[in-house]
Amino acid sequence: MSKVLVINASARQDRSFSRILAAIFVGKWKQKHPEDSVVHREVGQENIPHVSEAWIAGAFKPAHLRTEEDVAALSVSDTLISELKEADIIVLSTPMYNWSIPSALKAYIDQVLRVNETVLIEPGKPDPYTGLLKNKKAFLLLVRGNKGYEPGEYFEHMNFQTNYLKTVFRIMGIQDVEVVLLNGAAHGEEASSAALTAAQGNIEELINR
Repeated sequence: MSKVLVINASARQDRSFSRILAAIFVGKWKQKHPEDSVVHREVGQENIPHVSEAWIAGAFKPAHLRTEEDVAALSVSDTLISELKEADIIVLSTPMYNWSIPSALKAYIDQVLRVNETVLIEPGKPDPYTGLLKNKKAFLLLVRGNKGYEPGEYFEHMNFQTNYLKTVFRIMGIQDVEVVLLNGAAHGEEASSAALTAAQGNIEELINR
């Protein structure tokens, strides 16, 4: 039995295409893997704290030297990292905000991309990062209001969403990353409906594969 962690990053609830994709993914996954468990982590509508000076002081201190204040500053990070470590499948659904990711998702990433927990850093090496999250697969469900962000397209140079998220997962040790795209969500009902249908087909294909 595998554990699936679903991370939703949209600030919207009822009108969120990324949440729709996440729900479709969970439904299709449970059809094929009914024995698997699913855990949800809300990022877009929860208060994920930003990294603070106290957080930095605690994170870069050996665990046995941490004070009560250090432990308190890292408590949210510890919880979020524990979820990632326990998960076999990670599903991240997020819209593109201002050509990148929502600030709440960036706060989440800052909480979980943590030295000696999800990554080792060895200065001086050509690639100083060794990811600590092993034997996991990730699915990125990415929604954009506009079109043209893929390689060779007009807005490729403005896509700070896809490669950034892939890089974050790679640095944490997750190399197996699949991407599902829904482009043109803001282009009207007909276009967004067609894009949603295509994305659903992509999800089904990836799960069946």
